[in-house]
Amino acid sequence: MRDAPGPVARGVAWLRPSPRVVDWSLFALVAFEVGSGLVSFTLGTPNWWPVFWAHRIAGLTLVAVLAFKLARVRHRLTDSDRWRPSTALSVLTLAAALGALGSGIAWALGVDVRLAYWTLLSVHVGFGLALVPLLLLHVRSRFRPPRRADFDGRRTALRYSALLVAGAVAYRGQELVGRLAGTAAADRRFTGSQPREGDGNAAFPVTSWVADDPDPVDLDSWSLTVDGAVAAPAELGYADLDPAAEREALLDCTSGWYTVQSWRGVRVGDLLDAAGPAADASHVRFVSVTGYRWSLPIEEARDALLATRVDDEPLAHGHGAPLRLVAPGRRGFQWVKWVERVEVRRRGDPAQWLVTLVSGFD
Repeated sequence: MRDAPGPVARGVAWLRPSPRVVDWSLFALVAFEVGSGLVSFTLGTPNWWPVFWAHRIAGLTLVAVLAFKLARVRHRLTDSDRWRPSTALSVLTLAAALGALGSGIAWALGVDVRLAYWTLLSVHVGFGLALVPLLLLHVRSRFRPPRRADFDGRRTALRYSALLVAGAVAYRGQELVGRLAGTAAADRRFTGSQPREGDGNAAFPVTSWVADDPDPVDLDSWSLTVDGAVAAPAELGYADLDPAAEREALLDCTSGWYTVQSWRGVRVGDLLDAAGPAADASHVRFVSVTGYRWSLPIEEARDALLATRVDDEPLAHGHGAPLRLVAPGRRGFQWVKWVERVEVRRRGDPAQWLVTLVSGFD
């Protein structure tokens, strides 16, 4: 006779959704994680903390749902007689999922291991992006449409409530472990970024978005163009810039670090006042020598800075010399480096999202 299952086993059995619900829950959770993760790249102010919390709680909930899935299909993976061509795809999908979850949890605990130029957060993002096509192919190979009967009922709602609460408790416990252990997790921002301290160029890493990696800019031939919907377009050489404006601003990079520095340069509002923007101008676009660009609403742009110095040091090439946008409240990839053009526009620039993926490629 078998022993009766203990209370833990009974609790796990009660929490376990039906197979079809598990499969579609995995799909929904991965979709949410990818969507919230990509959106979080653009959020730099503390009022957006619920997005980051939801991302982490859903990730820990995904761990439990994935465990239910593996408990059901483990014999297909361990029994060579059951292997099919689709099994290899399943293994790759599982590897990407475990890589994303493992690297994300390790980063949240404060582990700061570097793999070449990448932090664990970058590795986490890479696994997450790889998981998307693999999961779509996996779903296609084993597609079973959802049934209303599988998702109806109070028990399903209670199960998911319990799983989400468990994910939230695990997340808070993870934060507590980081604080007690004195890891970098204790000092991270709500975005998950870890601090980089010091002054000047050496205080924080040199990072580039996708393929932006130009040769050092020749100051003798470089100029800053201010044009677009303005009354008085201008072209300014480096010697024409008056770097009298200074402000302290926090740079939060999507590769997982942040730094607070004192930046000095030209206030964008002063450039706009000299150029005379049109009454119906709504955005200001900042363009790099690489073709990379980003736009800010005109009122936000007025308070931005085009920096020539960081902590009284001339900007290093890797940090965007001769001119880098300083946009407080924005993530690092929006702080355009090597700026050569400021364009006043009557509308936004949706195509900038595409340019972030292709700029820098010849």
